Amino acid sequence: MLIQILTHTPLYVWAILAFLLWRGVAEMRDRELTLRRMLILPLVMLGLSLNDMTLKFDLGAPLIAAWSAGCAAAMLLAWRFGRTRIAAGTAPDRVLVRGSVMPLILMLAIFLTKYITSIVLVIQPQLAQQLAVAATICLVFGVFNGLLLGRLVRMASALGRNQLTPSASPL
Repeated sequence: MLIQILTHTPLYVWAILAFLLWRGVAEMRDRELTLRRMLILPLVMLGLSLNDMTLKFDLGAPLIAAWSAGCAAAMLLAWRFGRTRIAAGTAPDRVLVRGSVMPLILMLAIFLTKYITSIVLVIQPQLAQQLAVAATICLVFGVFNGLLLGRLVRMASALGRNQLTPSASPL
């Protein structure tokens, strides 16, 4: 059955996986970015999650609440307990972002959640109508999105408080 699943997976899915792996490896290196560039990854992953939830489930209030709760809780935890991994860049509108494996892990987690959900719903389409299943998947997407957004908020708040100095070591 596994071989059948893998061979029936459209080629664009493997292209998306390759792109996410490439971007995730890039996120592991220190690099200089603008705030606008820092927005791209969390917003793209947010779009992928919301698109998947919209296509697979009837997004009623309980599912939106599940996603929102997961997102808010994870965002708060990432903002409160995460590390500020930026320092001043070489230009006023740029920051040095310390590399991290976390974006790669979160991108792959979102991809796998989408992929496994798609497989399960092809095999058992009636599960899409079960509130507990749909709410759990939306909650999981919310947690992953919240972690990425919380990391972004933490970095943006450090920028807003002008805590960055050119000689600061990004931690």
